[in-house]
Amino acid sequence: MVVTMALLPSFIRPTRMTKRFARPAGRPPARDEAVLDAPDELLSPALVAAGRGEYATAAGLLAATRAAAEWEWRDRYVRRLAAFARSRTEWYEEWLGAAPDDPGALLVGTQLAVDRAWPSPARAELLREVSPLITAAARADGLDPVPWRIALDHARGSRAGHRYFEELWEAAVRRAPHHYGCHVAALRYLAASWHGSHRECFDFADRAAQDAPADSLVQALPARAAFGYLTDGCGPAVPRARLDAAADRAIELSGRLPAADPAPAEVRNKLLYVLLRLERWEDARVQLRLIGPYATSFPWDRFSDDPLGHFLRLREHLETAGPGAAPAGLLTGPPESLDGRRGHARAADH
Repeated sequence: MVVTMALLPSFIRPTRMTKRFARPAGRPPARDEAVLDAPDELLSPALVAAGRGEYATAAGLLAATRAAAEWEWRDRYVRRLAAFARSRTEWYEEWLGAAPDDPGALLVGTQLAVDRAWPSPARAELLREVSPLITAAARADGLDPVPWRIALDHARGSRAGHRYFEELWEAAVRRAPHHYGCHVAALRYLAASWHGSHRECFDFADRAAQDAPADSLVQALPARAAFGYLTDGCGPAVPRARLDAAADRAIELSGRLPAADPAPAEVRNKLLYVLLRLERWEDARVQLRLIGPYATSFPWDRFSDDPLGHFLRLREHLETAGPGAAPAGLLTGPPESLDGRRGHARAADH
């Protein structure tokens, strides 16, 4: 198993950063408002159109991310569109029927199939039936790393062996060496395979972050490892200095990203939890201001069936309590560890 951990970072290579395509301006919610998992100004019209049964806007959005090689945005949009399709299957079926070879439609369908299988007690068996869909999505665009991120998630859920996972990982990072979604999938696979071996997970996350550009979301990967450690409750202790260093790296990244913006909201919400667990109250308040109104289900749905309400209670506590006052009862509960062995299985957990 040590060999696997040693192999993963060797595939990380520098890459040219692509230019983000223009995003239209819009009026954000007021500071005292709060919204959960808010779509950005490009995804929102696609979801509104999807609500009317129209798929052209979603197809155009994914085509634009593909043309601009905006893989992080493409990954985010695929997840959100697949979540919509879970409750509106006919919308997706009409899209796929009209454009069966559309790489975007194939990706959404693949993500949808994985999402449906994930909560089942027969997850591993059901996921094996999804393999042809992943293959088709990967063949639709040989440069796109998103099918490989789905394949990495699939490998974890189907309990694939290390050798097979390494092959997927190599294929993923050769397409996009610093794709955050692929790195998160790798981190979670390692945590699932070596439950409690958080030091090895930190080693992987730290090496990936050190190799990545300063504005890459991979800079938040050590904080993701810290979140896993802080919510897992098993394995040997990780030194406090290492947890603080992971938080500091994510804080630096957060400072480079737009304030009160839905795009970096999940990174900041996760960082907020880590800072609170580390009792870094003032740093947590800074992140709260940068979060603005944009709460995200992750990580608060690990601690409450009402993630928005949980976020609001934390926000009120931080805004009204004195320095050093711990938010009693708001950082505990039945959290799910990185490997998905605890709590209720949700489709979004992978």
